[in-house]
Amino acid sequence: MEEIKIIKKDDKNYPASLKKIPDAPKALYYRGNFIANEACVGIVGTRRPSPYGQQATISIAKGLVDSNITIVSGMAPGIDTFAHRTCVENGKRTVAVLGSGLDEESIYPQSNMQLSRDIIKHGGCLISELPPGTKGSKFTFPRRNRIISALSLGILVIEAKEKSGSLITANYAKQHKKKLFAMPGPIFSLNSKGPNGLIKNGATLVESANDILEALHLAPIKEQKDLLAGNNEEQVILNILKEEAMYIDNIIEKTKLQASLVATTLALLEISGKIRNLGGNVYSLN
Repeated sequence: MEEIKIIKKDDKNYPASLKKIPDAPKALYYRGNFIANEACVGIVGTRRPSPYGQQATISIAKGLVDSNITIVSGMAPGIDTFAHRTCVENGKRTVAVLGSGLDEESIYPQSNMQLSRDIIKHGGCLISELPPGTKGSKFTFPRRNRIISALSLGILVIEAKEKSGSLITANYAKQHKKKLFAMPGPIFSLNSKGPNGLIKNGATLVESANDILEALHLAPIKEQKDLLAGNNEEQVILNILKEEAMYIDNIIEKTKLQASLVATTLALLEISGKIRNLGGNVYSLN
């Protein structure tokens, strides 16, 4: 296991942005490659994202890391996990701020143990204000959100209910005078209540990574060319996945192709890296 190290508040490599907040941690524990001052954006959201939220997280996180922005999140199940995983799958650095100790017996959730190792492997970092051996609690997880906010130039909320830990992070962002971003969602979805409410109250509406880069006065991403299909069946499937992530049965229904052909084509598209399975046979463009 990577050694757990400590940085104290009076050390020269303690993050300047974190030192500015009134309740800055007296010390930070970390594993991996710690960088004191870097351009970061926090991505937070529900633990139970829809395919829409998953796809948006992957797309926006990919755009940001391709522009040399480091993604900060809390390694919780759901949106946090999709954000971190997008970074490591693209060989990019990401920072996870935990609400527990950093020893592997304490890390929460245990289901993300391999993800925590991958974050370190790809040059990222695990951070906590809690000493090794400390289990997470209902008090420690909300508190760690102030660190996510303080380390970031801005916070993006993707899918969150009206009473959500993600909105605690958003409130910290307001207190810390950070840029606040939110991804709009369907009006009948409970997970849209949080971000839609933030947009009503002045948060920047985000549809792509470029919206965030523009607000932060950073260079936009160049528009990508359409994916090249190997045959007509691939092209048909890629065209419908441009609209939204979709369950395999709906792909079969929309394309009017045989189920066996759709399954084979999806497998080939996934192998070639053009699409991905978000889980439960829900597919999206990669």
